[in-house]
Amino acid sequence: MAQVSALWVLQRLREHGHAAYFVGGCVRDLLLSASPQDYDIATSAHPEEVMSLFPNTIAVGAQFGVVLVVMGVEGAADNKPIHVEVATYRSDIGYSDGRHPDAVRYSETAEEDVQRRDFTINGLLLDPIANQVLDYVGGRSDLERKIIRTIGDPIQRFQEDKLRMMRAVRFAARLGYTIEPNTMSAIRELAREIHQVSRERIRDELDKMLSEGQARLCFELLDVSGLLVEVLPEISALKGVEQPPQYHPEGDVWIHTMMLLEGLEKGCSKSLAWGVLLHDIGKPPTFRVAPDRIRFDQHAEVGTSMAEAICRRLRFSNDVTDQVLALVANHMRFGDVRKMKESTLKRFMRLPRFEEHLELHRLDCSASHRDLSLYDFVREKLANTPEQEIRPAPLISGEDLIQSGRPPGPQFQTILQAVEDAQLEGTLHTREEAISFVETNFPKQN
Repeated sequence: MAQVSALWVLQRLREHGHAAYFVGGCVRDLLLSASPQDYDIATSAHPEEVMSLFPNTIAVGAQFGVVLVVMGVEGAADNKPIHVEVATYRSDIGYSDGRHPDAVRYSETAEEDVQRRDFTINGLLLDPIANQVLDYVGGRSDLERKIIRTIGDPIQRFQEDKLRMMRAVRFAARLGYTIEPNTMSAIRELAREIHQVSRERIRDELDKMLSEGQARLCFELLDVSGLLVEVLPEISALKGVEQPPQYHPEGDVWIHTMMLLEGLEKGCSKSLAWGVLLHDIGKPPTFRVAPDRIRFDQHAEVGTSMAEAICRRLRFSNDVTDQVLALVANHMRFGDVRKMKESTLKRFMRLPRFEEHLELHRLDCSASHRDLSLYDFVREKLANTPEQEIRPAPLISGEDLIQSGRPPGPQFQTILQAVEDAQLEGTLHTREEAISFVETNFPKQN
């Protein structure tokens, strides 16, 4: 549907005398027999001409020659509009903020336009009517050779937009390509300048790295390129931190974390991905060699505090932050599930999005001792415990305690939790039993 809409936009531009081509990632993906997520068009038409041709447009970057054409999709199941990005041929002038051009000059030809783009594999043009690819930058050759290479001088390309350094890493990992030596050398030289990019854009790029199915390779490339120590020094610090071999035969904390990343499924949730990445960041500062073995006392608690600082630094939403912190804070609790009281275990299993806690534990075990017995124990417990037993309706409330003649106060929480504990343990079933339990165990003070 997106391709049909984009083709219609392109044809309308041409019918009115403008040159127009598919450009960028959609052309790359089509040549790789992949399905493009969206379609971009490069055209000789200026923004005001584009907007005059289509009834519904958004001038997302008209100062840079970029207009979104919004296409309604009648009868589509999700009824979501399709956005086709249409960009006027241009040359960019100056990048003082390391992200956006200071000014643009409209160009006359597509050949001049592609010179400003990032990588050769993203600089290809496609005439979908004639089914002809226009390659002015050597992109087809680099696709065949599986190489990520900047268009023109890599230092200049990265100086223009520092985020391109991280994009080079992500494309290389996602496609299984090699970063061309001069391009990699330029990344290493300029890695410290990544801080010129906003934290939100860095976070968004890291999100994609973690969710596109090649998270381990992405982070290994971030490391060798010099970018990792700049954007996530806490992860870089995992390298060389030894672990007790009886529990972690795979090696140090870095290797362990990379193995977990390798196990992440493509399209996994943002919170799970970040929980996996950060679950052991508390180990470096808590490392100690005890008489019996290497230990990391309270590394989950320390790691939770560190993870919170990272989430705030990268400006995550409160919802994602809360879940990431919960994953880090609770990942060691699986070691005690067989010894937990029934009430404690049920409370553990009703943590929000508990399936992510369970998946983190599975990945954690698979990347170390490979003993999944506790994982299987919890899964079986979940399968055999009705939802109403894990989240039962309260038998009594604070209002019941007031009606029994008790003055409101801090003790209410203690009483109500004791009642719920007994309910979860299966010893209380009715309101009457709960009231009797309270009278017996928490007599009123005279």
